[in-house]
Amino acid sequence: MEYQIGQVVYSKSGHDKGDVQMITAVEGEYLFLVDGKRRKLEKPKRKKKMHVQPTTYIVESVAEKLQQGNSVLDAEIKKALKKYQ
Repeated sequence: MEYQIGQVVYSKSGHDKGDVQMITAVEGEYLFLVDGKRRKLEKPKRKKKMHVQPTTYIVESVAEKLQQGNSVLDAEIKKALKKYQ
């Protein structure tokens, strides 16, 4: 499965197991994940692709802002992910 910026994923391992997170960047086999609470945009979690459960959900509004380099607030991410918990 191809991972995209703005895609919602669930963590399968680690201390954040079961948490819902959003992809902010994809680099090789690593994803950079944020949740707006513990993991903010300033310091995303770097996680291997095999350690997350992908979903088909993509938050278009946040994805567009991230891809264009516009500012995104942690509150926007938190609000968008609230639906998927």
